[in-house]
Amino acid sequence: MHIDLPEKRYYGIGEVAKAFDVNTSLIRFWEKEFDVLKPKKNAKGNRKFTPEDITNLKFIYHLVKERGFTLEGAKTHLKEEKQKSLDTFEIISKLEGVKAQLLKIKEQL
Repeated sequence: MHIDLPEKRYYGIGEVAKAFDVNTSLIRFWEKEFDVLKPKKNAKGNRKFTPEDITNLKFIYHLVKERGFTLEGAKTHLKEEKQKSLDTFEIISKLEGVKAQLLKIKEQL
């Protein structure tokens, strides 16, 4: 899954939910369930997600939605094999980004 988000320091929960094509309630639920998600909150209590949070969300989305892990299975996988799996996931994500760019170039031709 390729996520199109502009380069920013912080993203609002609405932007994140729209990019992942999920409800904001799911993002809030995952925030409670997964310890790796720690968005900052401003004075009003609005969540501000960093690029690191987005990377973790992509990985959680991949495990739960694309690979069909249960929440408990995804938590266990994150704890036990986080670095190895995250490295592989980052490589796959970069390749999907390249593929999306190539398809966009192909359409323009």
